[in-house]
Amino acid sequence: MKAPKILPWIAKKSGISEALALKLWRRAAGEAEALTGKAEGSEYWGLAVERFLDLVAEEAPPATAAPSQLITPPRIDWLWRHQSRMSLLSLLAAQNAYRFWQHTWQNLYLPKALQKRAA
Repeated sequence: MKAPKILPWIAKKSGISEALALKLWRRAAGEAEALTGKAEGSEYWGLAVERFLDLVAEEAPPATAAPSQLITPPRIDWLWRHQSRMSLLSLLAAQNAYRFWQHTWQNLYLPKALQKRAA
């Protein structure tokens, strides 16, 4: 299994090593595969990334442990979750539009007898 190309960036922003990030990714991918029963698909990847970000947040050093750093590593898990929510909104809107047009089509063009059977 290939690790995501953004893995080194996440490791750097979180303040952990790339080797640790790779171990955390493999752990998250294994857990996602165990939960979904497959190693591909949007459900698998979404779960793997969510779990990976949770593991990175747990392993990231706290801000007080590194007084030599002037800037604390930013938290990036909110960015991924926000992007996921935004992408789901467009799918939800498309699904609602489809259902609206399907309902309208059935009410306008199907005879009353067929409408009762379709419902």
